[in-house]
Amino acid sequence: MGKLKRVVLSLLEIIVILSIGLLFTTYILRPIYENFGIQLTGNVWVNWFGVSYILFVLYSLIVGFFISRESILFKQRLTSVFFWLIFIGSIYVVFIPFIKGENPF
Repeated sequence: MGKLKRVVLSLLEIIVILSIGLLFTTYILRPIYENFGIQLTGNVWVNWFGVSYILFVLYSLIVGFFISRESILFKQRLTSVFFWLIFIGSIYVVFIPFIKGENPF
């Protein structure tokens, strides 16, 4: 029963972070882009994933360092190279429209 509980909690974390990421993309990122003259059109899901993953990294940092210091899951997540490479890609996805002047996705 312990594994099932962890899986359900992980799925709940993912669903909540994706939902918050969608709200951030719609109500915060879109107005910021439009303020800089950038239209958020095309594959908006790429930007949504980027915002959601940045929120996931922030969540993992807060929980891993302050709340659940002894959790093996968060220790492995924060020491994973793949975790940080995707984070760098997410930052690129969110901030490249400011450099290019358009949403290339």
